[in-house]
Amino acid sequence: MNPRSLEPPNAPGSPGAPDRPTAPSLGTELLEREETRLDPGDHERFAHYVRKDKITASAVSGKPVVALCGKVWVPTRDPSKFPVCPACKAIYDSLMGGDSDSD
Repeated sequence: MNPRSLEPPNAPGSPGAPDRPTAPSLGTELLEREETRLDPGDHERFAHYVRKDKITASAVSGKPVVALCGKVWVPTRDPSKFPVCPACKAIYDSLMGGDSDSD
């Protein structure tokens, strides 16, 4: 006697059986989320310095960025409409070794 003939028609491995398991998976999965606190401060009043690639990534993912001055936020406004953050400007100037207005 053929052992497959005793199996129910939709048993795993039998012809016509579904390709996926019929029972739900009992495993667990850990999803890690990066915890980021948004500053409620004056980031709304200034345009901050952030690396261009970080701005692009934020536009795609919606994740917050961190400015040179440490402000954390999701950029959504046109920075050309705001004055430059004094703290970001001072840090940038010190990194570049001079005044950034000389461009």
